[in-house]
Amino acid sequence: MIFNKHFDLEGEHAFLGGSKYHWINYDLDRLADAYTKYQAIQKGTALHDLAYKCIKLNQKLPKSRKAFNMYVNDAIGYRMEPEQPLFYSINAFGTVDTISFRDKLLRIHDLKTGVSPVSMHQLEVYTSLFCLEYDIDPGDISIELRIYQFEEAVVYNPPVEDVIRIMDKIVLFDKEIEKLKLED
Repeated sequence: MIFNKHFDLEGEHAFLGGSKYHWINYDLDRLADAYTKYQAIQKGTALHDLAYKCIKLNQKLPKSRKAFNMYVNDAIGYRMEPEQPLFYSINAFGTVDTISFRDKLLRIHDLKTGVSPVSMHQLEVYTSLFCLEYDIDPGDISIELRIYQFEEAVVYNPPVEDVIRIMDKIVLFDKEIEKLKLED
């Protein structure tokens, strides 16, 4: 048999596709809820891509209470790097929305486009990965974390002890994962 060619679909996944098959158990209400969440994820991805382009092009947005505008303008104003990977090991890495480090001040900002409550834990992990990758003692620097969501920017300065605890856990868990890999 000669199969139809769908070059434009390579690497894509449909909402009602086989790789995310849970929809076969949905009723119409659950389908509507899941599809609304799916659309929100798509919109969030597009907004992050747009923010990245604005920051890279140094294109400020009109001053506004919108989290998106504040996020982009602050990233440009603080000369932050967007979408920067932080790497400790193949088991422990992540990509920050924006980051800067100068004059012993680490800034990590995160844009949240969803409606769910957020936690600073994600940014604390990024802080820990940064300190591990660049061999920086978190006690020797100042740290400012920000989450932009809705019409506000929540600012948090994590206690050094919390960052160290996460760093230690990353190191310990990474070693344990490597041991587990050897047992396979």
